[in-house]
Amino acid sequence: MRILVLGAGGVGGYFGGRLVEKGADVTFLVRSQRKKQLEEEGLVISSINGDFKFRPVLITTEDSDTAGAYDLVLFSTKAYHLQAAIQDLKPFIGEQTVILPLLNGVAHYPVLQREFGEDKVIGGLCFIETTLNREGHIVQTSKADIVRYGEFENKQTDRIQRIEQVLSGALPSFIRSEFIEQDIWHKYLYIATIAGVTTLMRSALGPIRESKGGRDFIQHLFQEIEGIMLEHGAPLDHDIVTKHMQTMDKSSDEMKSSMLRDMEKGLDIEAAHLHGYLLKLAGDYSIEAPFLQAVNQNLLVYEGARV
Repeated sequence: MRILVLGAGGVGGYFGGRLVEKGADVTFLVRSQRKKQLEEEGLVISSINGDFKFRPVLITTEDSDTAGAYDLVLFSTKAYHLQAAIQDLKPFIGEQTVILPLLNGVAHYPVLQREFGEDKVIGGLCFIETTLNREGHIVQTSKADIVRYGEFENKQTDRIQRIEQVLSGALPSFIRSEFIEQDIWHKYLYIATIAGVTTLMRSALGPIRESKGGRDFIQHLFQEIEGIMLEHGAPLDHDIVTKHMQTMDKSSDEMKSSMLRDMEKGLDIEAAHLHGYLLKLAGDYSIEAPFLQAVNQNLLVYEGARV
């Protein structure tokens, strides 16, 4: 199975690299500048789960005439690059190509289905805390490195079985899910809340959690977002907030959301895709969401200062 990974950043570079480590046939679609960097230094993963360095197979959009179509695409771009990434990918998509998105949130699914066809997109998400250092190396400091994927409505297909065979056995956990829609919404709830509080407070999780009223603030935001999602019809577990609070309590004091790490570097963020989309849903259902509004306003101020 020929696998194409969109980008070689903290998510795509890590999971694609681990598949190379396993022996899979993986190619990375990258920009010219990133290609030059990787050709000079290789793709370097510095991880609590084990380091790995290799010379990746690289292509750019200029190689579309010779590369052909791929069987599986790991769609790992940031949401603000979604439209550009779609255009970059189109020459590499064939009749049998399957697209596995690893973006946070849900707003990208109808876009991908419209552009490539509903049948080509399966559900996916990942749990990982990574960043690129100044040398362009992938740095992972927490043990979690999980991808969940599956057919919508848990359809039993030959292609998902083939994908499972190819992805199984890699160092990260590639887990085929029977409830991928629920998994996606659960992850959305968690990341929107944790990214929301860490960016609002400009702090790692520990000091927020330990401050007076901090844990209550986190729980209120979880509950507020949960209410919006339930009104929209999201298939959430009845006790998901309790479970997420337990997960949050077990997280390290130094844990930072990727959105906060991006803000610390002065980079673009996925505010509109994550919190903005939730506020739009809140407006559609006439739901008051003051905690979420405060989170989003902070992100808007940050984005305004970058212009």
